[in-house]
Amino acid sequence: MKTLKIPALKTLIAVALFAVSCSIDKTVPITQNSIIPAPVSIVEQEGSFTLDGNTKIFSGANASEISMVTEYFKSEMYTLTGLQLGSSDEVGANSIVFELNSALGEEAYTLDINKEKVVLSGGSPAGLFFGVQTFKQLVPAFGDQKMSPGNQYVLPAGKIEDRPEYAYRGMMLDVARHFFPVADVKHLIDLLAMYKINFLHLHLSDDQGWRIEIKSWPLLTTIGGSTQVGGGPGGFYTQEDYKEIVKYAQAKFITIVPEIDMPGHTNSALAAYGVLNPGITVPEEGALRYDRSSLGVDGEATPLYTGTEVGFSTLDTNKPVTSQFVDDVVRELAEMTPGPYIHIGGDESHVTSMEDYIPFIEKAQDIVTKYGKKSMGWDEVAHAKLLPSTVAQYWSKAENAVMAIEQGSKVLISPAVKAYLDMKYDSTTQIGYTWAALIELDDAYNWDPTELDPQIKREHILGVEAPLWAETLRSRSDMEFLTFPRLPAIAEIAWTPKELRSWESFSLRINRHGKMWEAMGLNFYKSPKVNWE
Repeated sequence: MKTLKIPALKTLIAVALFAVSCSIDKTVPITQNSIIPAPVSIVEQEGSFTLDGNTKIFSGANASEISMVTEYFKSEMYTLTGLQLGSSDEVGANSIVFELNSALGEEAYTLDINKEKVVLSGGSPAGLFFGVQTFKQLVPAFGDQKMSPGNQYVLPAGKIEDRPEYAYRGMMLDVARHFFPVADVKHLIDLLAMYKINFLHLHLSDDQGWRIEIKSWPLLTTIGGSTQVGGGPGGFYTQEDYKEIVKYAQAKFITIVPEIDMPGHTNSALAAYGVLNPGITVPEEGALRYDRSSLGVDGEATPLYTGTEVGFSTLDTNKPVTSQFVDDVVRELAEMTPGPYIHIGGDESHVTSMEDYIPFIEKAQDIVTKYGKKSMGWDEVAHAKLLPSTVAQYWSKAENAVMAIEQGSKVLISPAVKAYLDMKYDSTTQIGYTWAALIELDDAYNWDPTELDPQIKREHILGVEAPLWAETLRSRSDMEFLTFPRLPAIAEIAWTPKELRSWESFSLRINRHGKMWEAMGLNFYKSPKVNWE
């Protein structure tokens, strides 16, 4: 029996090229497999398990509670191997057993493989789901071979014990600068699930576009959602679309975090409803009695904006109608969002005076709380008095994150210089920005949330999120290119303890994932830091 901690792979570099060269009839030891994120513990055992057309799924007393996971597993196995796995009422030879174990943590799992059976135990259905992702990566198939019920796949024996380092492991997709239809968001959700990401933050509004239907303010989408960066038709999600995305994400154990950026980054709202614009006089009596569908038809509505500048827009934070606007938007979003968070933005509000900004953020927090949710905001929100439940997202200034911590708030770590997926890989990259940094794959991997500032300690950190801003994106293919392979690198930072992470190990393990992405038709960046061949 052999136990291997991941950094020990530094001594196995030659052996670790296993993933590309092994055919399906050879068994790679489990300690040398290409699992991402790297598990907490892997114990190597003698023998192997053969996955074939006779393999049966057993879920026993938990069958109804975990049926979503077992049905997903069957579907994924068919896609990957061509095998249609059946279910059994008893555990026999050639079984895969799914079971819940309350002694494990909520998202923890164990995967025990021997020649007779596989036992996957999870602290919850979510833990089982994350274990499935690991199992998939152990199957020596890419999903591109001939589909046949006679296929066989040999998995190495061993035991994996695993759990996440951080509770929040996220990605943000900016759908405001460039609109991505529902199918693209679902595609991204599928990819995130592979790497145990459990939060998807949707940036639903900005100067260039408003992307979520708010029934009480209908012009937000018909006018505010009508364009995007560079022009073009824009688009928006109906409330039914949004609910569909939320439901699809839930099936992959991913929580949607909707963001309405305010009081800055609001030109799309001001273009729809000029009454929200600073300097407009609204009658004291009866302002909210106006039919909201006509409020935007006035001379104070701003022009639609399709450029990329930031910091020039603001809501009029002192008007009662603005408070009503925020209340209506948060109320409708909260009704559609089962997750705990509503993101209120708060960044780069350069034309909002601090004396107006602070009470606005505090009022927005109160509104979010009124509707049963917790607030998130970019790190600038720490200038206001934060509720202990509010999360500050550190993207720019460590001192802001520290101010949030001093108020008793948790921080979500998204440093632009390390985690922003819209940064170029190098100077030759055709899309992306460079204002924060050039972020090659090793740059995206070689950092830790606890090492950014001495005052930001492990106990202060909720988790890690990788934002993808969309100013330079035009397609799903662009989204894939900037996200992969950096997203798996950041997923490992969020899941695997830092003492078990190694760039040497990761750069070898990512090789096999590149082969899988090629089979999937994914447009990913072949970093010269990795020997993809």
